[in-house]
Amino acid sequence: MAQKLNLTVQRRAILEVVQESHDHPTAADIIERLRTKGFNFAYGTVYNSLRYLTEVELIKELKLGESVSRYDARTEEHQHIVCTSCGHVEEVLVDIPQEWLVQVSEQTKYTIQHPHIVMEGLCEQCAIKH
Repeated sequence: MAQKLNLTVQRRAILEVVQESHDHPTAADIIERLRTKGFNFAYGTVYNSLRYLTEVELIKELKLGESVSRYDARTEEHQHIVCTSCGHVEEVLVDIPQEWLVQVSEQTKYTIQHPHIVMEGLCEQCAIKH
């Protein structure tokens, strides 16, 4: 039986902020954006709502080598690239070669369940500055 969603006013507002964002916002970013929309939720409410929305797979929590999590409304498998200078995050919609996954699995003896690659480099703007 499919899980019944419990989208409270707070969860719905937070989901909308994540869905409207294309920069993979942190919880702090989400709280600030909620305030600009007139919401003033407690930090605990926001963090608990993000955890719930992640658990029911309406959003994804991303750990991109930073100490803080980011959130993404795009839930299908895809990769990310992070600028090592400014921290900008972009989605990479290139499929991981299946033969590469087989080689990784053979080498590590892992059964790969959710392949996710985080690439790092300089974004176009930062590369111009360097």
